[in-house]
Amino acid sequence: MSIKAETRQQNNLEEVDSGELNAWRRGFTPQAEIWNGRLAMLGLSIALGTLFVIRASTTGMPAA
Repeated sequence: MSIKAETRQQNNLEEVDSGELNAWRRGFTPQAEIWNGRLAMLGLSIALGTLFVIRASTTGMPAA
C-alpha cells in the first residue's frame, strides 16, 4: 500500500469536485464551512473599511 493511500484511509478524506465546493448546503458540511469563512472575511473587510473611512474623515476636520 502506498503512503498516499494510507494517509487517505487514516484521514478518511473524500474527493469532491470543484463545482460541489461552491454549493450552498446547510448543516455541518465542508461547503457550509467554506461559505462561513467567505462571509466572515467579507464582514471583517467591511468593518475594517468602515473604520478606515470614519477615521480618515474625522482626522481631516479641524477641531471644533
